[in-house]
Amino acid sequence: MRDVGTGSGYAAAVLSRIADHVYTIERHGSLTETAVLRFSELGYDNISARHGDGRLGWPEFAPYDAIVVAAATSTVPDALLQQLRVGGRLVIPVGDSAQQTLLNIERVTSDRFKRRQLEAVRFVPLV
Repeated sequence: MRDVGTGSGYAAAVLSRIADHVYTIERHGSLTETAVLRFSELGYDNISARHGDGRLGWPEFAPYDAIVVAAATSTVPDALLQQLRVGGRLVIPVGDSAQQTLLNIERVTSDRFKRRQLEAVRFVPLV
């Protein structure tokens, strides 16, 4: 499972209880460092974290069963779609600062995706 936007590490910690392994990316180095220390101190040994651009994903460990993005983007990054396994799902807020929709995107085949709108949301921008 992939988590984009580590922040405090809370979501990755929760996801680590239901996934075999969580790969989480955060664009702020200091947040990444703090989360890694927190994971270690609390005994979360199935989380790998790195500092980087979440829009690019983490291709070294792809394909993923699921990718969760905790920031809104105007368009769905192709890199994230390509890192899903067939049957995998991407949950991502899409839109601008005024209007965003949470999407569930399932990879149906190697080149086909099924998009489903979940509901209106408001997230910080994915930068």
